[in-house]
Amino acid sequence: MKPARIQVDFNELIESDLVLLSQQDIKLDNSGQEVLLFPGKEIDIYMDDTDENGAVDNLVASGTVELNKTGLFPICKWNCRINANGVQHESELKNNKK
Repeated sequence: MKPARIQVDFNELIESDLVLLSQQDIKLDNSGQEVLLFPGKEIDIYMDDTDENGAVDNLVASGTVELNKTGLFPICKWNCRINANGVQHESELKNNKK
């Protein structure tokens, strides 16, 4: 079973480990469930991607929800601070578990 993840756009990184997350306090995860955002909440995030053969191989990361206090993109209320594992392809996670 795949973990529930919130979709982001990793092209919207505003620091090497900080990505724009949401304008609102509730965001839907990839299973359609509502996720209430608040400072310190641990979440898993993803962005659709494919490998060199066109097979689905999403980019994934884990991190902590933060209020957007950067002064950048004030329309965005919430950011996600990505943990030390960084952004990886799902296939890399599977290979690391072997």
